Amino acid sequence: MNDLESARTVPTEARGRWFLRGVRGALSVPGFILASAFVGFAGLARDAGLTLAQVVFMTGMVWALPAKVVLVGAILAGSSLPAAAFAVALSSVRLAPMVVALTPELRDANTRPWVLYLLSHFVAVTSWVLAMEQLRHVPRSMRTAYYAGLGSTLVVMNMAVVATVFLIAGRLPPLLSAALFFLTPLYFVTSLWGSARERASHLAMIFGLALGPVFHVVTPGFDLLAAGLLAGSGAFASHLLWRRRRGA
Repeated sequence: MNDLESARTVPTEARGRWFLRGVRGALSVPGFILASAFVGFAGLARDAGLTLAQVVFMTGMVWALPAKVVLVGAILAGSSLPAAAFAVALSSVRLAPMVVALTPELRDANTRPWVLYLLSHFVAVTSWVLAMEQLRHVPRSMRTAYYAGLGSTLVVMNMAVVATVFLIAGRLPPLLSAALFFLTPLYFVTSLWGSARERASHLAMIFGLALGPVFHVVTPGFDLLAAGLLAGSGAFASHLLWRRRRGA
């Protein structure tokens, strides 16, 4: 083996090791919590009349769980294809800042753009949080390999979870199915609370949880919009007031 072949072999072996470290990073408590949320999604999709192939394909291609829940909700509501596509795209806009923040951490001088485009598909709350916590311990030249292992493992693992639960959901007692379905909103609440970095985010969640049932009675059909708008505005106003007092 000449010097050129050795130079190519060593980075390939190193990338393989860091890829496997990413795989191990996905097999963590946050990863299994995410899998539990996909249990609830599988039951929801089955009740919506989707086939096994459609649900597994949706898990791999759409990936982010809120977008899939929005899509299934649009199917249940009988929405048109453009309306469903717009709703899914709107729910996925929140991932754009995550991609913008993560890409500079993954890129080095030799990273090709298509690699970043491919890896951006794996960006969701769980993978983003895990990556931002661990990438500082990963050599920059190996970060794309690490995140490829992390993101692809999360996707494949949850595709398997969705397929398994979809096949056995019809045999489960109704009470157990309802409990599994409840895992989806429970995951959203706990993951958003844990990933929040400012007091305003926690206040927005508290206000939203308190106002949601109220607006469900007062303005049914617009309860989520009204509660979210008021809770977010109230949390932002509280944040500004707290900053002014702290500055004074």
